[in-house]
Amino acid sequence: MNRRESLKAIGLTAISTSVLLAACKTGPDGKEELKDGEVAAQPGRETFEIERDQKLHAEKFFDEHEMATISILADIIIPKDEKSGGALDAKVPDFIEFIVKDIPSHKTPMRGGIKWLDLQCLNLYQNTFKDASKTQQLEMLDAIAYPKKAKPGMEQGVAFFNRMRNLTATGFFTSEIGVKDLGYAGNVPNQWTGVPDDVLRQYGMENV
Repeated sequence: MNRRESLKAIGLTAISTSVLLAACKTGPDGKEELKDGEVAAQPGRETFEIERDQKLHAEKFFDEHEMATISILADIIIPKDEKSGGALDAKVPDFIEFIVKDIPSHKTPMRGGIKWLDLQCLNLYQNTFKDASKTQQLEMLDAIAYPKKAKPGMEQGVAFFNRMRNLTATGFFTSEIGVKDLGYAGNVPNQWTGVPDDVLRQYGMENV
């Protein structure tokens, strides 16, 4: 499947994970810096929102094994190609780590899904998903990536992969790399080149 093109069709929610934190003291250059506990102002955001982001970034939810698994999955879902970087270049695993803390309803399904994936791989390949071969990883994902083709008993895996795919797509296509990949230019100023020649001729003003 053409993952990148397919994922562009998914409705995405832009979630800002940027946080500007610091502290108000005079630095060596004589400029005022921010002190511990203070936050830099961000247009359109309240201080409590910035402080909440700071708190979430300071927490850690996924352990090293889980983050490695998420990184592998994200890279498979949106790999780097000749057009642009992939999910890892866009720091999607960090995005997912933040989002599960920001939206706690993701925590149990994500952690449980990783455990389910590891148990399936241990039964089939005697290795966790992370330590399975690339061929085995893709074989496992093929069994849960297509809901209508999934066999009975794979429902938890299908639900987990759907969630993982949606989070990966959201993280990627709301990143700078992802926005460029979409070809979205945003609002750009018009370039005025003057009155069109045919209009000037219509009013006899082409030589004015």
